[in-house]
Amino acid sequence: MGCLSKNQTYYNLISKCQIQLITSLQQKKYRNKEGLFIAEGPKVIGELLKEKLELHSCFSTLVEENMQGVSYISEENLQKISCLTTANTSLAIFKIPNSKPLQEIGLTLVIDAVRDPGNLGTIIRLCDWFGVTQLVCSLDTVDCYNPKVIQATMGSIARLPIHYLDIEAYLKNSKAPVYSAMMDGANVYTTELPTHAILIMGN
Repeated sequence: MGCLSKNQTYYNLISKCQIQLITSLQQKKYRNKEGLFIAEGPKVIGELLKEKLELHSCFSTLVEENMQGVSYISEENLQKISCLTTANTSLAIFKIPNSKPLQEIGLTLVIDAVRDPGNLGTIIRLCDWFGVTQLVCSLDTVDCYNPKVIQATMGSIARLPIHYLDIEAYLKNSKAPVYSAMMDGANVYTTELPTHAILIMGN
């Protein structure tokens, strides 16, 4: 069943159970428990769908698009489940994909103790842009499936393998040359790095 909006458009109702599930996914422990994460906005959702991430459910106010598998809800109900101060036009829940094997080739970026979601999202987007093979995060780095991180990646998270590891143990066992980002170091944009290398950044 549904209800009529002010402009007489037919919307679906969203249940309390659905609202509870979606709002719970703002917390890491429930994302891990359910194996799900939130993405908002047509751009981000479209990028994740293009990369074949498995869609759990989708909610939108754009009834004119007539997309299959989407529940159309009012702006008021979308705001209830949105992580944003002002909700976008759509919100989707995706299944967290299985982790890809750790690679020993290519350029690996290692980040230490990055706790700001927006910063991590930007790093993921830049890794995707510059063709970084994988991202290795310290165990105290913010969760990459945090809604604010997902928003900042603009879909790049679907294309970049991300691992959370004990960095000290990882570096000790790796045979690749290791570079560290320092304020007084050489310019990374003008320095030619080996094909297979590790670059460390952090707070």
